[in-house]
Amino acid sequence: MASRPVHFIWLLDCSGSMGVNGKIAELNFAIREAVPEMQSAARSNPGATLLVRAVSFASGASWHIDEPTPVDQFTWEDLHTYGGTDMGAAFRLAAGALQTPPMPQRALPPVLALVSDGQPTDDWRAGLRAVDDTPWGRRAVRVALAIGDDADKSMLKEFLANPELEPLQAKNPRQLAAAIRWMSTAVKAASTPKADGAGPVQAPPPVALDKGEGEDPIW
Repeated sequence: MASRPVHFIWLLDCSGSMGVNGKIAELNFAIREAVPEMQSAARSNPGATLLVRAVSFASGASWHIDEPTPVDQFTWEDLHTYGGTDMGAAFRLAAGALQTPPMPQRALPPVLALVSDGQPTDDWRAGLRAVDDTPWGRRAVRVALAIGDDADKSMLKEFLANPELEPLQAKNPRQLAAAIRWMSTAVKAASTPKADGAGPVQAPPPVALDKGEGEDPIW
């Protein structure tokens, strides 16, 4: 049987606050270190072809990595901070990629992985509706990570579209690294077969993150 594509899209906050206390540097490091985890997850699912790209958002949003890249060829390019928190713009950009076309009709549910440390500064609900209005957006596996205490966790929970799920939270670099590693393997949930007529595929609850005992939270 031919493998089917799984599109994995990072949605990454690059607002000015991500430059405080080295958060953006730690995020870059965590994603780069998680790439082998993604490659391993892909190898364990031979029926799926994992394609990765990324959206960055701050004052506006843009494709940080715009081509769906096979994970075995994927390398990370560092993010840089540049302004506000236009999360709705990131959702609208992702929604365009979740239409058919460009998404193929025969594919596995995509993965949307959202990371933020603050409060959206634009109309994020309109952007989220644009995602929900696409067939692939409704079926996507969604995972979310709040960095620090200032992130809008209620909004991230709404993004998850499942009242039983909670966003992850990272308050220090060790927790961030653990959360990104877990998020990067959500493709396993996307490539798990489900019965016809079943609802959206959901990522399983994450393992407990390393609390970093003995370390004061820095974010």
